[in-house]
Amino acid sequence: MLFLKNEERRTVLFLIISLPALVFSFFHIGNLPVDAAWIAIVLCGIPIIKAAVVGLVTEFDIKADVLVSIALVASVIIGEIFAAGEIAFIMVLGAYLEDRTVSRARAGIEKLVRLTPATARVVRDNEESIIPADGVRAGDILRVLAGETIAVDGLIIKGKTAIDQSVMTGESLPVDKAEGDEVFSGTVNQFGPFDMVAQKVGEDSSLQRMIRLVESADAGKARIVGIADRWATWIVIIALASAGITWFITGEVIRAVTILVVFCPCALVLATPTAIMAGIGNATKYGILVRQGDALERLAQVSRIAFDKTGTLTYGKPEVVQVYSSDSQLETSELLKMAAVAELKSEHPLGKAIVAYYRQEYKRLPEQPEEFELFAGRGVYAGYEGKKVLAGNQALFAEKNVNIPEELFQYAEKARQEGSTVIYLAIDERAAGMIALSDTLRTDAAQAVKNLHQTGLKTVLLTGDGQQAAAHIAESVGIADVTHGCLPENKLEVISTYEKKGEKICMIGDGINDAPALKSAFVGIAMGGVGSDIAIDAADIVLVSDDIRELPHLLQLSRKTMRTININLIASMVLNFIAIGLAISGVLTPVLGALVHNVGSVAVIINSSLLLNWRKGKKQINPF
Repeated sequence: MLFLKNEERRTVLFLIISLPALVFSFFHIGNLPVDAAWIAIVLCGIPIIKAAVVGLVTEFDIKADVLVSIALVASVIIGEIFAAGEIAFIMVLGAYLEDRTVSRARAGIEKLVRLTPATARVVRDNEESIIPADGVRAGDILRVLAGETIAVDGLIIKGKTAIDQSVMTGESLPVDKAEGDEVFSGTVNQFGPFDMVAQKVGEDSSLQRMIRLVESADAGKARIVGIADRWATWIVIIALASAGITWFITGEVIRAVTILVVFCPCALVLATPTAIMAGIGNATKYGILVRQGDALERLAQVSRIAFDKTGTLTYGKPEVVQVYSSDSQLETSELLKMAAVAELKSEHPLGKAIVAYYRQEYKRLPEQPEEFELFAGRGVYAGYEGKKVLAGNQALFAEKNVNIPEELFQYAEKARQEGSTVIYLAIDERAAGMIALSDTLRTDAAQAVKNLHQTGLKTVLLTGDGQQAAAHIAESVGIADVTHGCLPENKLEVISTYEKKGEKICMIGDGINDAPALKSAFVGIAMGGVGSDIAIDAADIVLVSDDIRELPHLLQLSRKTMRTININLIASMVLNFIAIGLAISGVLTPVLGALVHNVGSVAVIINSSLLLNWRKGKKQINPF
């Protein structure tokens, strides 16, 4: 009984039982007391009739199942039991295939909620206590330790650190924070403790606002109505009119019933889901998971693709891109060694990237420093072989009274304009050079964007990064339109602006901060390999292997799928009208009519199946 309560399992069971029953009926197998096709009528036909009646009575909603019900009942009345069973079976099969392509329940919002810390560390009267996060009030002083997630929005009043705020902005690198800087709920403290004053709490916090954005964005994305249901009213009117006129003129009710049978929209019902399922199967071969059944339909209508930067066009992690020595007596290899020694005990992602680069270049770990000191949010100091090594930002050098020569500063400024983060190096209190780190561009990003442009699509870059980094990446991949400094709500605003201009937008992103935009956009595509679970759950399509080279194929596949659907519809309708002419003339009986109009259904399935192995440039055989 529990098995039958599941609608999908129940439908599959009814189809499995009905198919052999129809075979028994058609070939008159066995000495059964009643026609075996009654099994298909009861299991598949009665639910169709019930749904049609409920729709008509409660909402006066005329769908394809209304005509199917009329033809089914009429066939039973005149004794054409097999025709009635066959009609019911085909329609339920088509509906089942369609249901298999629609959206599944997703848990993205629940995962966002789990990012919100359950507790917060509150300091009151110099006493530190842990309370439920929802008990924090504006004005409370909170203490956040290293590795903890910030519970509410606020301002730092004591301490320095670096914050991983990729949840909110998608930035690949932690952002240095000091007294007076703003911090957001859901972001993570990377280093030492700091005190902050709570400003936006509860439903007003940044993370809660993002959750509401995700909830509201999906509500505005309308489902595409099935083709057969969209035309159902006219199909019913034409079919009934044709059957009535034929009966009136010829006086033969069997001709009228045959018209109803051949007019059943079986091929129409199968036209869309079979093509979409084949398109989804094709996409899977290229590492693309289509999570929403109508996503391919929508993608074919897209005119612009919006790219996130970090993790989408780039790899999403800092790497050393340049080592520069401003000291003529110091080789770059020696400068890199000193930097790696200094950063060996650092937990900062930039420090780790320098150590990883050294290890990659020299196939060994750097030596241990004799002394080590961390300056949170600014850099590190290390003693090594009697030398004092300082590695950090401009603020640290100013604090330690280390002068940065103009030549070195200009060199670093050029690197920053190209989107890099700069670590200055000083040895024995004298500036020695710099190391530039950057979130490196995917090797295939520029070609993928170029191929998309060749298909007629426009592109835009939406990123939380600063203007220089955003402009450098956009220029590198060939994207002309750029919006930088984007928070989640800013990306929604940009998408909304384009849509108001009549452009349908496809958003491609990977981070939690992209989830609202992925849901709001006409089509959302997430990076599956590096992407967050929440971004994946919010998307319609997922690039499982993060291979953006397949984006042009995905776009062309969506357009090919829509062309296949249109061919299916036109061919099946033409066949139906020919069959109607034969039914009016009396050439076709209800059983022959059912078989003839099923030729269209078979042709639709064959034509759709050609999509499974389709790739632009391959020759295809069309069954029509």
